[in-house]
Amino acid sequence: MPPPSDIVKVAIEWPGANAQLIEIDQKKPLSSIIREVCDGWSLSGSEQFALRYADGPQLYITEQSRGEIKNGTILRLAISPTRAARQLLERIQSHGIDARLEALKELAKLSADPTFATEFINMEGIATLARLVESGTHFGEMLAFTLTAFLELMDHGIVSWDLISLSFIKQIAGYVNQPMVDVSILQRSLAILESMVLNSHSLYHRVAQEITVGQLIAHLSNQEIQTYAIALINALFLKAPEDRRQEMASTLAQKHLRSIILNHIIRGNRPIKAEMAHQLYVLQVLTFNLLEERMMTKMDPSDQAQRDIIFELRRIAFDGENDPGGTEKRKAMYTKDYKMLGFTNHVNPAMDFTQTPPGMLALDNMLYLAKLHQDTYTRIVLENSSREDKHECPFGRCAIELTRMLCEILQVGELPNEGCNDYHPMFFTHDRAWEEFFCVCIQLLNKTWKEMRATAEDFNKVMQVVREQITRALAMKPSSLDQLKSKLRGLSYSEILRLRQSERMSQDDFQSPPIIELRERIQPEILELIKQQRLNRLCDGSCFRKGGNRRRQDKFWFCRLSLNHKVLHYGDLEEPPQGEVPFELLTDKIPVSDIKSVVTGKDCPHMKEKSALKQNKETMELAFSILYDPDEALNFVAPNKYEYCIWTDGLCALLGREMGSDLTRSDLDTLISMEMKLRLLDLENITIPEAPPPVPKEPSTYNFTYNYG
Repeated sequence: MPPPSDIVKVAIEWPGANAQLIEIDQKKPLSSIIREVCDGWSLSGSEQFALRYADGPQLYITEQSRGEIKNGTILRLAISPTRAARQLLERIQSHGIDARLEALKELAKLSADPTFATEFINMEGIATLARLVESGTHFGEMLAFTLTAFLELMDHGIVSWDLISLSFIKQIAGYVNQPMVDVSILQRSLAILESMVLNSHSLYHRVAQEITVGQLIAHLSNQEIQTYAIALINALFLKAPEDRRQEMASTLAQKHLRSIILNHIIRGNRPIKAEMAHQLYVLQVLTFNLLEERMMTKMDPSDQAQRDIIFELRRIAFDGENDPGGTEKRKAMYTKDYKMLGFTNHVNPAMDFTQTPPGMLALDNMLYLAKLHQDTYTRIVLENSSREDKHECPFGRCAIELTRMLCEILQVGELPNEGCNDYHPMFFTHDRAWEEFFCVCIQLLNKTWKEMRATAEDFNKVMQVVREQITRALAMKPSSLDQLKSKLRGLSYSEILRLRQSERMSQDDFQSPPIIELRERIQPEILELIKQQRLNRLCDGSCFRKGGNRRRQDKFWFCRLSLNHKVLHYGDLEEPPQGEVPFELLTDKIPVSDIKSVVTGKDCPHMKEKSALKQNKETMELAFSILYDPDEALNFVAPNKYEYCIWTDGLCALLGREMGSDLTRSDLDTLISMEMKLRLLDLENITIPEAPPPVPKEPSTYNFTYNYG
């Protein structure tokens, strides 16, 4: 007999018959199981049948997929995929419109099944569907089902997209370019074109010739097809040759793509779903990737046009200062000015832009700031040129390093990550979002430099803080550049220090190997501390109601552990005690050595007869029993969850067993966290101004204060 793991209990349905409840032996061939099922309903020709799931996608079950069947699954006996494919292929070519529509509807559903799809494709089914589309005789619902089936079949990857004919492409593109087309047809047409572009280099060129970007942008005002339209725009953008991407970006800008997305999608009246968020992220990445060429272009120090940009930066910063007449004096003044501008190479600052990344992109950012935000630019430069030498913030060096950092944060030059939805709404609020982002961040850098009272030696530390400020602000998803500024104002240097310390002290952040090792070393000490506390509480003792029912006025009884942990003393009381109960008043006792086990809940002898009423369920959750020789039990119902945890954990500790209550886990986490904080503070020598340094406590000095349910 096969092991139970090879037996699956299922129900199998067949129209007009009672379901069969059978056990499937996973070691038997699927054909044998189908034959037995057919015999149960007196159906001949079992090779013409197959099993499918009755719920969900209703996929066919194959020898490869049968391992996924779970106990209790409902299956359905159906005609085999080969037979179904042949019948549907005949029906979609029939003359009866109603019969053809029903066949296409069923085909659209079945085409998602890889087993059926393989059979249908082998019968030239895709070519048949393509001819139906090219004929132009299908409209409305019939055409929508045809396109759905076609897309589902192609998505299996069995047939190459390169085999698609030009006439088919023109027909599909025609649906997209027509002003009035049914939404369902438009959705599927856009999806088919997107798949063509993404899966075939040759089809990209054909689709690009047939589809106008302007027409796609026009579809963004329709909420039902926005996602499909922007997905096709992204596909065309992604697959465009490098020399055409910049041209396409210009066209999209002229057609006001950004403002349309902002107004109709981001600020629309519908929440943004995951797929749309992904497409916005992809567009954001592709847009920023247009910066890659400049990011990877080194400056040519001999190129006069490029050198003129640096001269322009100097002129704007120090406008009004007349050049001295002599060449040597002019060179000396230029060198002084370039030092004040914060370049590393004061003699030939063009050399600062020969490293990639960020290459010429950094110079582009600096020029944008100088021309479009001239007051900010001159303030930063002149403010730092008047500081003491050791505290001046080198604008040129900072701008170059900041540009490199922003490229890393926004992953300039990297392909979109499949499944990522991390788009930033603020980048859709300005036509020059990258440059404006830089302008905000360079002001942040200058402000942080001052807050840190940094010197040249602190340059890398400042950049690390600025990176953290920017990434934290971006994580808050500001909706505009103004909101970004507001978020950054709240992330001052002192706030970053506070957050760092808070997170360092957070238990969830203790993931580095040294911290994990410290935790493992501390845990036995803390467990021993908790064990002693539980045993001490048992020595103090607790009062219990005899009947375990709060509404009854029964007598009480009290139980406590002897101070040497060898005997449990217990006895009846007339009323709850007002202090410690002497051992002398507790007339009964159980030697700990006689205790066999501790059981809880429904396993307790006094709970086995309880009904399923709510109050009895609550009582059962607080019940525990001590089983001792000769086959007797001392039954408890704790007054609350806290006492239940104290006693069950204490008894486990007494018997040398693991304490496993929620209270112990909570105490363990809390005390380990407290001890680690003290030890880490001691290691880092952190002192508090005008107060003595904290003295780490030994674990045994902790006092417990509970607030448990």
